[in-house]
Amino acid sequence: MSNQPQKTFLSRRTRSKIVDFLFVLPALVLLAVFTYYPICKLFQISLTDWNLLNPTWTFVGLKNWKWLFAGSGAKYLWNSLKVTFFYSLGEIAVTLVGGMLFALLFRRMTRGFGLMRAVVFVPKYVAMSSAAMVFLWILNSDYGVLNYVLQTIGLQPVDWLNQRSTALISVLMLTGWRVIGYGMMIYLSAMMGISEQYYEAASLDGATKAQQFFRITLPMLSPTTLFLLVTTFLSSMKVFQSVDILTSGGPARSTEVFVYLIYRYAMVDFRMDRAATSAVMFFLILLAVTVATMKFSNRTVTYDS
Repeated sequence: MSNQPQKTFLSRRTRSKIVDFLFVLPALVLLAVFTYYPICKLFQISLTDWNLLNPTWTFVGLKNWKWLFAGSGAKYLWNSLKVTFFYSLGEIAVTLVGGMLFALLFRRMTRGFGLMRAVVFVPKYVAMSSAAMVFLWILNSDYGVLNYVLQTIGLQPVDWLNQRSTALISVLMLTGWRVIGYGMMIYLSAMMGISEQYYEAASLDGATKAQQFFRITLPMLSPTTLFLLVTTFLSSMKVFQSVDILTSGGPARSTEVFVYLIYRYAMVDFRMDRAATSAVMFFLILLAVTVATMKFSNRTVTYDS
């Protein structure tokens, strides 16, 4: 009788790959059901004339896409893209520049500075709906706190939420109040990871504080900056609640960001076909910008910390 071990049907490496795949399978199923299927369904809806006021719908091909780019929807598309771009630019600037400045200011690890860091960071945990209601009162043109302060120092009151020139700035005030502390804490934790040996060597070579910041701190923080840039861009592009509560996209669509445009098509005009077309377009824009950012970062970001 032979004592040789019997050959199995699958090699050990193949069995290991199958086991690995089975562990990943639940996550893949969830992604397929809650991410990829809705995206495919959105594209399907964009090829129909689905109006919530009508019980039936039919396929119309690329009619909605032609309407979005070459029809009457084009002006609203480009307007919302422009508004969203300026809003995203403002939120990114506040998060990166403001967060960096506050991190440098509160870098000392003392009890007093810890309290001030907490005061700056706490607004991140305030619900957007609650914060927006407070800012409705602060920015009110008749009895708002901000206009009261302006009148106290001899300046004219401003109709913050009902003027095209100030409405988007008003929304950014609320955004900046909530996100600047988050940027500060992310930068602060990254600064704590930079070795003091770099600064000691630079001091011995006669480098000033400004030179140390631009030659050591800023390059070492490039991975953190990239992280904040990508995450802030994605979150700013999806802004909705603050705009909905403060301005409802007005005045004259001056604060109508892209997500609010989709909401208007779906829930105000009841045109699910146009909302789906805009949503697919929105997804493609986010995907393209994210991929471009990641490719650009491979050449400009240093991970030597």
